[in-house]
Amino acid sequence: MKNLIYVFLTVLVLTSCKKNDFVNFSGKVTNQNSDSIVVANNQIGYKRVIKLDENGTFKDTLKVEDGFFSLFDGKEYATVYFRNGDEITMDVDAQKFDETIIFAGKGAAESNFMVKTALNQQEFNKGVLAMLELPKAEFDEKLNAYVSGFSSRLENKALDTAFASSQKKNIEYLQKQLTGMHGEKMYIKTNLAKGKSAPKFVNYEKPDRETVSLDDLKGKYVYIDVWATWCPPCIAEIPSLQQLEKDYHDKNIQFVSISVDKRDDYFTWTDMIEEKNLGGLQLYANEDKSFSEAYRISSIPRFILIDPDGNLVDADAPRPSEPKLRELFSSLGI
Repeated sequence: MKNLIYVFLTVLVLTSCKKNDFVNFSGKVTNQNSDSIVVANNQIGYKRVIKLDENGTFKDTLKVEDGFFSLFDGKEYATVYFRNGDEITMDVDAQKFDETIIFAGKGAAESNFMVKTALNQQEFNKGVLAMLELPKAEFDEKLNAYVSGFSSRLENKALDTAFASSQKKNIEYLQKQLTGMHGEKMYIKTNLAKGKSAPKFVNYEKPDRETVSLDDLKGKYVYIDVWATWCPPCIAEIPSLQQLEKDYHDKNIQFVSISVDKRDDYFTWTDMIEEKNLGGLQLYANEDKSFSEAYRISSIPRFILIDPDGNLVDADAPRPSEPKLRELFSSLGI
């Protein structure tokens, strides 16, 4: 009997010490947008639909891989962080989703951090483009204020250390990216200002292997699209660019598209020209970086407008899809 009791107590201790291999997730959605919420992570193929009752309440257990998940209520999204063993409750008014969503319980700190980050990011993003145009001291002040606020929230002792470490890397990456973008903008304003001699491309190939240089196009305005076949934002601009070429085909302007695809993608480039019936002057940089470096091109697509004398009009010109490009053409009498 003593041995039996000992075995029973051992099993009880082991069972009580074992970490739950699921997340207890419950809560309430008021003014709900649908009859369910969806927890998903597409990267790992995870999806769980949780039904709401007539009062908007729910309760479920989720078997997850620790990490980030999207939460969708039929209209709005939030990013949450779940770990097996968490016991999290959620409360939200779906009509004021971002402003009211709040988590409580064991493991809630990370999800609350993500909600606050999303709100702050939305507000910050509204002013990013204007911020990139500021003098360096003012730019640094605004960026440092945002980074400082983010970093101070990471000091919350309730946050998982691995989570905090990953978020620290994220904010450092954002700071580096924005600082680089600002430096690029400032370089363009000073070294690539309107009226300055435009840096040139020399002997870039057409699909028929004939070569063209920027000097060959003097006497016309030149609108350059620096792009690549692997770049979705570049591809998205193609219909607008094709419409521009059609509308301005008899004007004093040459449309030039320069592919920065690698040599391994050369035939992908030529095939896309044929498949999408790309017009204008299609050129291949053949991994020559001198032109991109001269214009400080760190992201594509990038558009450049040069006047008939080979001088810069705008080294970071509006995209084909932007109405202000046609306004610019009109102001130049094109």
